[in-house]
Amino acid sequence: MNRKQIIFMIIFCLIATVASAGNFVLTGPTIKNGDFLSEEQVFNGFGCSGKNLSPALKWSGSPKGTKSFAITVYDPDAPTGSGWWHWVVYNIPANVFELAAGAGEPTGKLLPSGAVQGRTDFGTHAFGGACPPKGDKPHRYIFTIYALDIEKIDVPSDSSAALIGFMINANSLGKAGFTARYGR
Repeated sequence: MNRKQIIFMIIFCLIATVASAGNFVLTGPTIKNGDFLSEEQVFNGFGCSGKNLSPALKWSGSPKGTKSFAITVYDPDAPTGSGWWHWVVYNIPANVFELAAGAGEPTGKLLPSGAVQGRTDFGTHAFGGACPPKGDKPHRYIFTIYALDIEKIDVPSDSSAALIGFMINANSLGKAGFTARYGR
């Protein structure tokens, strides 16, 4: 192949990848893209006094070949130099298309069978709500669903969100998401 053919093939593959994930959508029945998080999704600690409940989430249009899902909630604006992982859930079965409000509670009893909560930057295996420093501009909270080409991410139970994120991205068929905000 000559250089033009290689470039054409790369562009074609990129377009095909985007198109195959084009109908993949994540929604939050009580949170829309750009909304401010409610008191329910605010952390209870570190000077914040929210209810610390994960929101209900629904998704549809997953890419062909999806064998499981993973969800992350990430704050890129946290003053850490590396952002802040608020929630990591993986090994969600491919036949599940929603999580109930509060599914991120510490016991995981509201998660689908087989789903695992990874360790967040709060040091827990549960949803950790928003709690940016007072006076910061509102932070962004990026909710993302990933369709994976494997049934199970096999990592140690105390793996970091970065390691789990590496495994998610290495096996991703597509992703969808929305961004909410919160400041105090």
